[in-house]
Parts: sequence; C-alpha cells; structure tokens
Amino acid sequence: MIENVKMEVRNEVLSKEIPNVGKLSKPKLVTLGLQHAMAMFGATVLVPILTGLNVGVALFTAGIGTLLFHLITKGKVPAYLGSSFAFIAPITLVIKEYGDVSAAQGGIIIAGLIYAIMALIIYLVGPEFVERLFPPVVTGPVIMVIGLVLAPVAINMAKENWLVAGISLLTAALITVFGRGFVKLVPVIFGLVCGYIAALICGLVDFTVVKESAWLGLPEFTVPKFNWSAILMIAPVALVSMVEHVGDILAIGATVGKGREYLSDPGIHRTLLGDGLATSLAGIFGGPPNTTYSENTGVLALTKVYNPIVMRIAACFAIMMSIIPKLSALISTIPQPVVGGIAILLFGMITSVGIRTMVENNVDLTKARNLIIASVILVIGIGGAELKIRNLTIAGMALAGIAGLILNKILPENLGEE
Repeated sequence: MIENVKMEVRNEVLSKEIPNVGKLSKPKLVTLGLQHAMAMFGATVLVPILTGLNVGVALFTAGIGTLLFHLITKGKVPAYLGSSFAFIAPITLVIKEYGDVSAAQGGIIIAGLIYAIMALIIYLVGPEFVERLFPPVVTGPVIMVIGLVLAPVAINMAKENWLVAGISLLTAALITVFGRGFVKLVPVIFGLVCGYIAALICGLVDFTVVKESAWLGLPEFTVPKFNWSAILMIAPVALVSMVEHVGDILAIGATVGKGREYLSDPGIHRTLLGDGLATSLAGIFGGPPNTTYSENTGVLALTKVYNPIVMRIAACFAIMMSIIPKLSALISTIPQPVVGGIAILLFGMITSVGIRTMVENNVDLTKARNLIIASVILVIGIGGAELKIRNLTIAGMALAGIAGLILNKILPENLGEE
C-alpha cells in the first residue's frame, strides 16, 4: 500500500516536471529513439571491431535481438540489447584458432540456449529464488559497480580533448537542469550536437569513411558451424553473463522506480529467455552475443522517459544503420571526446541509482554484515579482480556479484551484534 502511494506521488511529480511524458507525438518518440540508438552505437560496434566480427551484422542483430526481447517480455521492460563485452576473449581465441567466425557462431548459439535452460529452471522454482539471492544489500553495490567499472572508459574517451568533452557534458547537464518540455527529454542529443560542432571547429572530425561508404547494402551474414571445442570455449561464459543480466534488470527496475517488480512481472525467466534467444539469433547471423546495455539505462535515468516503445524505435534505427552504411559511418565520425563527455554523466547516473537503491531500501551500513558485503562487492568489482577457470574468466561485475551472493548466504544476520 505504501509503495503504491509512493509510486502515485512519484508519477504526479514527474508529470508536472515533464508534461505529457506518456502522450508524446510520433516525431518526439522517434527523436528519443534516435537518442538511445546513438548512446548504444559506440559500444555495440566496438565489440565486432575487437573480435573480427562484422560491424553491420552486429548492428542488425542488436536491433532484431532487442525487438525479440521486447516480444518475449511483453514489451514491459525498457531495455536495449547490444554487443556483450563478456564474450570478447573467447570469441577472439576461437576466430584465431579456426580462421573464421563460423565456429564462434556455434558457440554463441549454444550460449544463448544456456540462458533459455536457466530461464526454465527459474520459471519452475519461482522468481522468489532470485529475490532471495539478490537482496538490496547485494543489488545496490552491484548496480554501483556497473557504473563505476565503466568510469575509466568514459575518462579515457574524454581525455583525448577535455575542451570538447566538457562542452558535451556541460550542454547535457544544463539541458537536464534547465530544459523545459520536450527539450528536457533529449539532453544526450543536445550534448552530442554541441560537442560535435566543437569537434568540427577543433578539426577532430574526419568524413573520409562517410565518402567511402555505400548508401545501401546488406550486412555480410555468415553460416554457423558447430565445433565442440569452440563451443566449450564460448558457451560457459553464459553462466557469467547471466549474473550481469540480473544486475542490469535490477538496475533498470531501480531506475524506472519499479524496484524489483520486473523479477516477477514480466518475470526474470522471461528477460533471461529474451536475452538468450537474442544471443542465439545473433549467432545464427554472425553477430556477437547480446546483453542489456548500461549506456541506455543511463539515458533512462537522465531523461526519466521509461516508455519501452522508445527502445523499440532505437532497435529500428540500429537495423536501418546496418543496411545504410553511410548513415552508420556518419555516426561513427562522432569523436570519442564528444561521447566521453556524455558517458561521464550516464555512467555516473547508474552509480547514483545503486546508491538510491540502498537508501530507499534502508540498508543499514552500521551493521557489520551489510558493511562487509557492500565493501567486498565494490572493491572486487571496481578493482578489476579476475578468477580464471581454464578457458572461463569471471571478472568485474559478475565476480563481484557472485562474491556478494556467497557472503549474503554464509554471513549470519546478527554478525557483530550482541
């Protein structure tokens, strides 16, 4: 009852601050979708560049994967699926060993099916199982780690030209604070445009790739092959990325103001299934595995527009960019300092959501138990700890989350209390 009242008050305040959030016109929704598409672009194309996969295929599979995810989750979760960084190392090794991407595709398909198996298990045992594994004392620090782990990425991009990055960051911040009506909803667009103009003045933009790109062209799809050695190198990473998936879904829920509601409606089994089938679909076409994107969660936190339709529009833009090479080439000309300035704000927003999760759930850090769990998660996640088990590497948020789960189960509730 109290939670319902809180939500009503929150929605009333939001409707006053940003008029007609739920009744935006089609052009405005398209603009918001473009904003999310631009937020995901850099990371989505970076994975295929690093692994040797095709960039156009990666954009295409991110788009159709996101649409499939929304179909399976009943269109209730405002999530965007892009290329997963967790699979970079094993995919690179497989391509290097077998000489093409086909063997890697078989491993990616099986990895997605592992998601589906876990989704079935959770469906049978109930979402309460996941809720017990991820109490607020675990999810809060894990969400913070999502943002803080990405912080060096933002800084490395921004430091190439702090003037341009500062203009991009300051513009987005000013629009967020002082913008009115629809303008307030698109701070990322304004930040990118102003930063891009500054980059043009500084001579940081190179249009060569745009001139050399074709107007139309299908991505270079490839046919998968199933090799057990390659599968055993890639598929087990799904066990790691599933922990990240749960953390991302909880982060989206906390950002939207639904807390842990997505675990039961549409259900964590549906989100896992959607993510897994999107990954298998990507493997069929020759794209990298998909995962829910923190960049877009940051945009949600910044704009406070949570309509899942916007994510589906972003997915359509990704598909469009995959078949219009000149369009994706134009977006790729945005210099890294421009994106870095925006990323500082977006990744910081995610970290703030983690802090808010702990505050709203009254996590008492004066208790030794809670303090230990939060501290270990933060240090392992931010410090870059790695655990290698043969070809499987568990690191970052996944390792921090697993450590938090274990500590939450083995530490007594009254630890340190008389």
